[in-house]
Amino acid sequence: MLRITSPSNEKVKRVRALLEQRKARRAYRQMVLESPRLIDEALRFSAQRPDYRLLFAFYADPTPRAQETLARLQAAGVPCYEVTSAILQMCTEAETPQGVIAVAPIPELPWPVSPTFLVLLDRVQEPGNVGAVLRSAAAAGAEGMIIPPGTADPWHPKAVRAAAGAHFVMPVRLASWAEIPSLLMGTAIWLATPGGTHTYLEVDWREPVTLILGGEAAGPGPEAQGLAHRTVRIPMARGMESLNVAVAAALLLYEVARQRGWVQ
Repeated sequence: MLRITSPSNEKVKRVRALLEQRKARRAYRQMVLESPRLIDEALRFSAQRPDYRLLFAFYADPTPRAQETLARLQAAGVPCYEVTSAILQMCTEAETPQGVIAVAPIPELPWPVSPTFLVLLDRVQEPGNVGAVLRSAAAAGAEGMIIPPGTADPWHPKAVRAAAGAHFVMPVRLASWAEIPSLLMGTAIWLATPGGTHTYLEVDWREPVTLILGGEAAGPGPEAQGLAHRTVRIPMARGMESLNVAVAAALLLYEVARQRGWVQ
């Protein structure tokens, strides 16, 4: 049996760094999976990608659901370390730990050659909102998400939890403003803003599109505004000025999906 009892263990230090430091996640190209569901998504992904392998897992007093995931990890040959409850608590930011976590490579999915439905998040500061938009975008059929400078890390633990496995089905690309135009080439670029010239129900979303969403506090920056071909808004009653970015994204994304005919 593999066991870790010291918080000074190098693997414990690695998990802590991945939880706390964006630079560590980028340097190691790794992220922490904090629930059985996320770990199961990673295992399914690895079954389709021989080059993708979870690195290791920690467990302590696992729930029945976590025990099932632990058995799948062990069957897949992933090193699983029994740790103390205190160490596991150190190695997760989840409010209700379920007894197992894992460290996995950040998945690298190919960018679409001729994209027809992309999302760009500009100056969205809250990682949970980044993850929630990623989840909605994947569910609505978007083909990729672009993260420019100034947006929260899409592999932050809160973003990974909120995305609920979307990282394994849709490519996420960090890109500079100089790189972004080539990624969006061939798409009509729509910027969502409270002062948009069209309501989202008036737009023909069947053409190849990129949807830009800005942060609630600062809104889209000048670079995003300069990229946009057109602007779109969500009508609001009673003088309300804005919606949470994840809510706004879900409305817009599912209107795109509805018009494209696959939402039943």
